[in-house]
Amino acid sequence: MLGVAIVGVGMVAGIHARALQDLGDIAQVRAVYDRDQERLEAFCKKWDLPGATSLEEILAKPDIDVVIVLTPPNARRDIVAAAAAAQKHILLEKPLATDSAAGRELVDLAESAGVTLGVIFQHRYREASQWLKTLVESGKLGALGIAQVNVPWWRPQSYYDEPGRGTYARDGGGVLINQAIHTLDLLQVYTGPIAEVMAMMGTSALHQMEAEDFVGAGIRFESGALGSIVATTAAYPGGAETIELGFENAAVHLGSGTATVSYHDGTVDSFGEPAATGGGADPMAFPHDWHASAQRDFLEAVRDGRQPGATGAEALNVHRLIDALVLSSRERRAVTLKEVADNG
Repeated sequence: MLGVAIVGVGMVAGIHARALQDLGDIAQVRAVYDRDQERLEAFCKKWDLPGATSLEEILAKPDIDVVIVLTPPNARRDIVAAAAAAQKHILLEKPLATDSAAGRELVDLAESAGVTLGVIFQHRYREASQWLKTLVESGKLGALGIAQVNVPWWRPQSYYDEPGRGTYARDGGGVLINQAIHTLDLLQVYTGPIAEVMAMMGTSALHQMEAEDFVGAGIRFESGALGSIVATTAAYPGGAETIELGFENAAVHLGSGTATVSYHDGTVDSFGEPAATGGGADPMAFPHDWHASAQRDFLEAVRDGRQPGATGAEALNVHRLIDALVLSSRERRAVTLKEVADNG
């Protein structure tokens, strides 16, 4: 039985607590910490979990093996450094960090200490997502020609009125790093690496915030395939994110927890069950099962001495894509992913 500690009890912490309730066969939550004492007490009372007075108290406990860090991305460096030094394995809620350079530092800290660093990309663990991954890897679909990502989400102004939300200092940006990151990560599971991007982004008249609530981009993959990205939190009332893939032998539609494959011979296969995705005004309107699957994979990886399905090092891929999109828009030019990787 692995001992787990939770650090940070903000908006997403309830999903993690509920998911961990399903994992009693492998893990037990033995401590929870948040700097806000009132919020910590309310959380521990709701979920019947033991609180801790400090991060140091958690890291000193020999029966804690894994620290799940749910703080904003700008508040993680010192937590990760201390946890790694204490030989605790670390699971981070997305994003890994505010940008790829900061993310690279976290990866290096964990690698130097010899501890496992994972990131929650729960969309990978949807049954339809995994079914499609197996199908793509089989080669049955043929070569990829085009890929299209659409994230038509909605967030009311009240969402961005929380101090720090939608800022570069705390969050690392807007719709790209907070919402679209899941879909952009999943995209590359099916397409392979992206070589180059050209983007335009900005803040629409529908929100008052520092970072972007809309981005449109063209992309070129290392395979030679072409694609597009459109992502926003200004599309009321908000809809499901989708990935459309055009292969040599079939077209794929992935969205709302289901995958549909339309072959050129007229055959149609589908897999999965429709589910909410949190694309509307309530960002927590999605099932906890995907988080539970991601947590289980990480915990089993720690137990078995293997790498989890979404490592910190692997998360750098989507962060470099986001950095490239931001740089392309700011400098109004095409940006290669190699250029961004060389800088962090």
